[in-house]
Amino acid sequence: MKKVFLLALVALFSFVLFSCQVEEETEWNIVMLTDVGQITDKSFNQGTWEGVKAFAEDNDIPHMYFRPNAGTTADYLEAIDLVVANGANVVVTPGFLFETAIYLAQTKYPDVYFILIDGTPHDAAWSTWLTTDNTVNILFQEEQSGFLAGYAAVADGFTELGFMGGMEVPAVQRFGVGYVAGAFYAAEVLNKTITFDAARYEYLGDFDNKPEHTVTANSWYAAGVEVIFAAAGGAGNAIMQAAETSEATVIGVDVDQSSQSDTVISSAMKQLAVAVQQALADLILDDNWQGGETLNKGANEDAVGLPLGASFKFTTFTEAAYTTLLGQVKDGTIVVPATETELAAFLTAHAGNPSVADLVAKTNS
Repeated sequence: MKKVFLLALVALFSFVLFSCQVEEETEWNIVMLTDVGQITDKSFNQGTWEGVKAFAEDNDIPHMYFRPNAGTTADYLEAIDLVVANGANVVVTPGFLFETAIYLAQTKYPDVYFILIDGTPHDAAWSTWLTTDNTVNILFQEEQSGFLAGYAAVADGFTELGFMGGMEVPAVQRFGVGYVAGAFYAAEVLNKTITFDAARYEYLGDFDNKPEHTVTANSWYAAGVEVIFAAAGGAGNAIMQAAETSEATVIGVDVDQSSQSDTVISSAMKQLAVAVQQALADLILDDNWQGGETLNKGANEDAVGLPLGASFKFTTFTEAAYTTLLGQVKDGTIVVPATETELAAFLTAHAGNPSVADLVAKTNS
């Protein structure tokens, strides 16, 4: 009788432990908030969403995206309040403009996990910076992929270059700085002459596919520009439209954009989808959440670069030459500048072009 009682007690104790474990299991619910622009921008928003969607579907986790009413901190906070109230416990926010909203939300919702891409949380006055344990920031070394694109374009024989950025935010600025550095570095080491001045470097002010952006790009192409690096999100589509009518070329951004237009000869990529999936796996699968940290991903993490294979449409610059160049960036033989000040020093030291001061200044206007 005593044995029966002990067995029953053990069974009951095991059941209670199992029940507690079941109750403690987290039911995940992932929501991505879009930055300004559309989820179908075929660039930044879409690349991030594809990573969220792939991870969530592979692991049978509820997920959705939500577009805030506008691109202000108040709008972002309102969106965060709404999705958290509806059960979101992982919020992915792609874009520098989310920085202040996440600074506030991460302490308001300590049980919600935030993945902030291309930014670090700070207050509205830019005086206090804080990343709490429930937040991970992911930055990319966009200047490296911009450099690779600029070098490749000049090495392939393009001599008339332009750059159109979307909003003048740090990630776009770094793309532009790298592109300018790569173009002039290639011109110097390959003994080529290029035209790339301040009049051919512009921030559009948004990431939208607008007719006026097509008009501007058409005017550049008509004036002789052969290739425009469009680091402009959805606005890149407007530039591609201009290239199609002008029989010119475009370098895409963020993701491989070659399928969007035959005019896209390459894309300065950053592995948005992969980075988001890695962060979600760290949290949900691997118990390796790096809360409170800022991860800066570049060539050494295979997080930036140009697409190969059918998307590598250069005619004289080869994949082998690209691999060599990428290796020089990885091992530090070439240290790519990331700021206006670093760019000025780089061009003076490596490319012998201190005369492009106006262009350098415009990279961080």
